[in-house]
Amino acid sequence: MNDQRILEELLALLEARNVKIRSEPLGGRGGGLASMKGETIFFVDTQASNADVAALCAGAVRKLVDIEALYLRPEVRSFLESDTAPAF
Repeated sequence: MNDQRILEELLALLEARNVKIRSEPLGGRGGGLASMKGETIFFVDTQASNADVAALCAGAVRKLVDIEALYLRPEVRSFLESDTAPAF
């Protein structure tokens, strides 16, 4: 499974938890999780690599989603449990 597919799966997990996804050019740093006006938003930096955004997205997923209670594709679970994904 490539970085793009993992990112798509992680973004879907956030959307399922009512996190809004916004794609913006943010200088290539990857984006991240934010709370604004009572809404939780994950910013996807359109200038960053899929791998960088996926790592930040994985940190947001670990913060907001009980991954032990869900079925996840083995590749996605492995990515979430790896050191590549920083915790928020």
